[in-house]
Amino acid sequence: MIRERAVPSDSAAWLGTANNVILAVFKGVVGLLFDSRALLADALYSAADAAAGIAEKVQLPLSVRQRLRLGHGAGGRMKAEPLAAIFFAVFLFMGALQMGGASVFTMVTGKVVAPGFMAGVAIVVSIALREIVFQLQYRQNLKKPGNASKSFIDMHRHSLYTSIIVLLGIFGAMTGEAWDIPLLLYADPAASIVVASLVLWKGYRLIVGAVYGQEEAKAKAEDKSAFIETVQRVHGVITVDELKLHGSGHYISVAVIISVNPRISVLEANHIANRAKILLMNRFSQVSDVSIQVMPYDPGYPYKSNYEGSNNDLPTLLQ
Repeated sequence: MIRERAVPSDSAAWLGTANNVILAVFKGVVGLLFDSRALLADALYSAADAAAGIAEKVQLPLSVRQRLRLGHGAGGRMKAEPLAAIFFAVFLFMGALQMGGASVFTMVTGKVVAPGFMAGVAIVVSIALREIVFQLQYRQNLKKPGNASKSFIDMHRHSLYTSIIVLLGIFGAMTGEAWDIPLLLYADPAASIVVASLVLWKGYRLIVGAVYGQEEAKAKAEDKSAFIETVQRVHGVITVDELKLHGSGHYISVAVIISVNPRISVLEANHIANRAKILLMNRFSQVSDVSIQVMPYDPGYPYKSNYEGSNNDLPTLLQ
């Protein structure tokens, strides 16, 4: 059976995730080389943003999810998908606790030193690079209907505030060394403690979303039947095989698997999926993103003819 993904993955979201990974590595290396605990904490925060993006986008293959559903029921399927999110969250918890504890120990013992000049350059470069990527994401999401740009705007704003805290901590410590003000040297580890606390909060939210399930978290406020009925209204959709809701702040993303006539072309299947996506985003203002998979409808035995041979009029999808 041929499966065609009608709506490709959001390249803007993957661009932001890749940028967060690069920034995490860059700030982590510079923070280690030039003794900036605030920059190390900011690197961990960028890693938390990347982990949240990966956990939201990456799912088990459809065949694996179907086997889990048939073999273990819905509970097995729900327990398999959040494993990556839980792993990322535990890693973030360990890093944030270690970073916060080390900063507190440094402040208590008084062994504080100002970070090197390159730490200040690194945080300025990272803020500029993040802003450039955000503008690219924003322009790309403006081309989409609905509220596709709202979910990552909040994430960008929080990341920007965090980077500003780190910026103040680094330059405050550098100013304290240059002007011989010992109290300002504590600005860098203090900023590290604040950012580590924010990472702990992000890790907590990631674990809560993974354990309780993003679908269940939105089940009280959102009725799946309304989304299913909307998709079924699209001309060309035969069945809605699966519909999942993923929470993202005040907004939700929808993942749908639909079945269409196997005799139509791939281009026609794409048009059907795009119409369903536009209808969902226009009708439900809280929907920020829609991902649709298209599969050819298979009625199965006994409705499937056993006498269809090479002479049937079923056109091939690839001409």
